[in-house]
Amino acid sequence: MEKEKQKVLLAMSGGVDSSVAALLLQKKGYDVYGAFMKNWSDTKNKITGECAWVEERNHAIKIATKLGIPFVTLDFEKEYKKLVVDEMFKKYKIGITPNPDIDCNEKIKFPLLIKAAKKIGINLIATGHYARIKKKGKNFELHRGKDESKDQSYFLYRQSQEDFSRTLFPVGELTKIKVRKIAEKNKFQNANKKGTTGICFIGKVNLKDFLSKKIKPKKGKILDPDGKVVGEHDGIYFYTVGQRLGPRYGFEVNRTNNTKRIKKWYVAKKDAKTNTIVAAPEGHKILLRKEIILNNLHLIDETKKDFLKHKKVFSRIRQVGELIPSKISLEKNKIKITLNKGITGVSEGQAIVLYNKTKCLGGGVISF
Repeated sequence: MEKEKQKVLLAMSGGVDSSVAALLLQKKGYDVYGAFMKNWSDTKNKITGECAWVEERNHAIKIATKLGIPFVTLDFEKEYKKLVVDEMFKKYKIGITPNPDIDCNEKIKFPLLIKAAKKIGINLIATGHYARIKKKGKNFELHRGKDESKDQSYFLYRQSQEDFSRTLFPVGELTKIKVRKIAEKNKFQNANKKGTTGICFIGKVNLKDFLSKKIKPKKGKILDPDGKVVGEHDGIYFYTVGQRLGPRYGFEVNRTNNTKRIKKWYVAKKDAKTNTIVAAPEGHKILLRKEIILNNLHLIDETKKDFLKHKKVFSRIRQVGELIPSKISLEKNKIKITLNKGITGVSEGQAIVLYNKTKCLGGGVISF
């Protein structure tokens, strides 16, 4: 009697990564079921006027049909708006820069996909993430994807051992170039489809316009590092630390004899209480941040005690951002990360994710 194939519910986005993941799982002998997650219906195709999710689902359906995979649509839009989008607005409103992609993975994509799988008697899920899971003893480790330029482990640091015990990342050992070659060889219509960018499930949007739907403009002062007023902004929440200033970015810096020679100015600090932005010219020391307080620590497979013992780690503050050698210390019961050099664009609310070689230790939320 033939042994029953192990079933897996694969999140199919319509993109090439999850499509190739479906093929690879089939080749490994899994009984694959495809699931498209409808999480956002407000984004429209500028040419057709059609909801973007409909177009993406059509891509996924074509691949599922080609591979003979059962296919379902899961509607999580209500949960996504409440747990990800509404929370994003709340954080921006108080001057904090959140990461909705991390929230989406933690609160929507993994838990709801696992729940949907269990309902139909499936124990495993899979996604097209460029990351790797390795089992060590009873625990599961998260490692960066083989393709460092596409690695998505940064967005996965908050996932639990339970999540990783039920999850497969079929393309984690491949490069993007290899994934596209596999898709071309198998005549997938999305082989050369451009990858999605921007906010998870929402796509690339003008952030200021997007936030303006829920947050009203509130004018305030732009100060230079010495506290002198050099301009006016229309709301600190619309801008992030490290953002370039100038007319095309929504700012105007008043030019004086001292500032005319400096062409590039950037947001250095935001103060929600006083509704002010501190700006600084390119190269100014106030733009650099070397010490970071790590809040809301989440560790993947070790204890806090073990985590603090690491002599040398690498920190990342944005997806595929530079891996910066760092030190961990505990000061006044707070975890401090000291980078080996000052970097720009560090905002409160952002995630800082820590690595030991390719292994992701975990991470937390940036505070100062």
